[in-house]
Formats: sequence, C-alpha cells, structure tokens
Amino acid sequence: MPSSPKLFHARPSSYIRRSTALILCLLIGLSGLAFGLLAISRHGLGYDCKVGKPLSVSVRWDKTGGGSPDEGLKRHKVMGFVGIQTGFGSAGRRAALRRTWFPSSHEGLHRLERSTGLVFRFVIGQTSDPSKMSELKKEVAKFDDFLLLDIEEEYSKLPYKTLAFFKAAYALYDSDFYVKADDDIYLRPDRLSLLLAKDRSHSQTYLGCMKKGPVFTDPKLKWYEPLSHMLGKEYFLHAYGPIYALSADVVSSLVALKNNSFRMFSNEDVTIGSWMLAMNVTHEDNRKLCAAECTQSSIAVWDIPKCSGLCNPVEEDAGASQ
Repeated sequence: MPSSPKLFHARPSSYIRRSTALILCLLIGLSGLAFGLLAISRHGLGYDCKVGKPLSVSVRWDKTGGGSPDEGLKRHKVMGFVGIQTGFGSAGRRAALRRTWFPSSHEGLHRLERSTGLVFRFVIGQTSDPSKMSELKKEVAKFDDFLLLDIEEEYSKLPYKTLAFFKAAYALYDSDFYVKADDDIYLRPDRLSLLLAKDRSHSQTYLGCMKKGPVFTDPKLKWYEPLSHMLGKEYFLHAYGPIYALSADVVSSLVALKNNSFRMFSNEDVTIGSWMLAMNVTHEDNRKLCAAECTQSSIAVWDIPKCSGLCNPVEEDAGASQ
C-alpha cells in the first residue's frame, strides 16, 4: 500500500528574508545619500543651518508710554531672565565672559537654560557711529546672544536704558525674576538659579546687595547727583548696581506705568532704588551677590568699591576726579 504523501506548509525561505532585508537596506542607504547630497548642495548655495531659531532680538523703545505687551505676543516661560548690560566699548569684556561662565554657542545657551531655568542675553542700545554699529552687527551675527534696544547707548542715560530693558524683557519672557547685571562680574548661574527658586512669602521682591551712603553734592565727583536737594544728605536703602533682581510682580507694575511718570536720578542704581521705595516691595539683602572673591557660596564676584558712597566720598573721589 503506497504511503500517503507528506504535507509541507508554505513558509518564507531564509533566502527570501535575506533578500528582502538587503533591498530595504539598499533603499535606506540610497535615501540617506540623496539627503546628504541635498544638504551639501544647500550649504554650497548659502543655506546655513543653525540650531533652532535666532536668539537675538531687537526691541523698539516706546518713547511715549508704557502699558502691557501685545496680547497676541507669546512670552517664553522661564524662571529668570538675566540681562547683561554692556556697551560699545566692552567687546573685550563680552569675550572674557564667553570664555568663562557665559556660553558662546546656541547649544551652550540652551543647555544652561534647561539646567538652571535662566536665560542670558547681552543688552545693548544703539549709537549714531556707523563703524560701531557695523562691529556690533558682526558680533550679533557670530554669537547671536543679544537683546538690542532701540535707545541711545550712553552712560548718562543708564536709568532710561534700565527701564527699557525691564519693559522689553517682560514683553518677551514670562519670568519669575528679571535680573540686571553688568558685564564686569563673574557669575555662578547654578547658584543664582537656586537663590531665585527659594520660596518667598512676599511676591514683590527687590533682591541684591543693599547699601546706604551720603548723597554726592559736589559736581566734581564721579557720582554727583544734580537732584541732591530732593534726596537730603543720605541715600535711602538700595541695591548695588552691578547685579540685582526684581520679581515679576514688581516689573509688571513698572511696565504698566508710562515712561514719563518715572523720576530719573543721575545714578541708575539710585533711580531703581527710588522706584522700589515708592512700591510695596521686600528688600532682600544677600551679600553672596557681591562677593570680593570666589568661594564655595559666592554667586556673583566683582570688584566692589571700598567705599562707593559708604565711607568718605569727598576724600576718596577727589583724587579720582582729578
């Protein structure tokens, strides 16, 4: 009796599976090659690929009024926005900062923001000198780390620049704190982040190294105050100018007021302090923001003047003014 035929179930052979895999790999390789050639050709034609959107932004200064930013403007949410105030003669300072604690690339700035919740930008105004504006344009194109204000960059107008900075920063960033800093300080962003993240019972905070001192009434002195007759003999409590921070509630109040409603004194730190005196803010004094040298706890390190209005301004500054 003949044996019954054996039944074989149809299955894809190993040869067919290997062939299919090879074909897929070949297609993927050809696609990658085509994409690479396209990228190279675009680069040759001038299509330069940057990391993300440009970071630098130019903000027009509203010379007439104040008010809140446009309703349709999407504000970037961060814990703190740090504006490093700089000028046209400070390219060397900016270079020094980029070699130390201030990241010099998009990737570095993004990493710092992710790790600390802080955004850092150099803040500068404008000048009528075309050569200086040309040099600034080159630096912006190279590093892309500026907040450009449509306001004249001049030492005597620092109070106006500072107000313009806070209003511009508030319009662009939904931040818990807005920090004003100078370009001659060494900063620890990680420690600054921890300081700003502290729980506070008062929503209106004025944070910095607080000081008092005699008002300079002699026109020959560096920090002469033309409106000294309105201030008396001693300044009120206010923060040193190289670095201080205002909470969001404080800055929102500044934004809501018209520009011409602010009293502008000669010195920027005194001007800010006078505004804070008129507001219901908490003066938070933190000496780690004005350390004379790097330590395990220092946040900002800079060459704090021996007196800066705290000792005998006439004797200390008479020689300097000569």
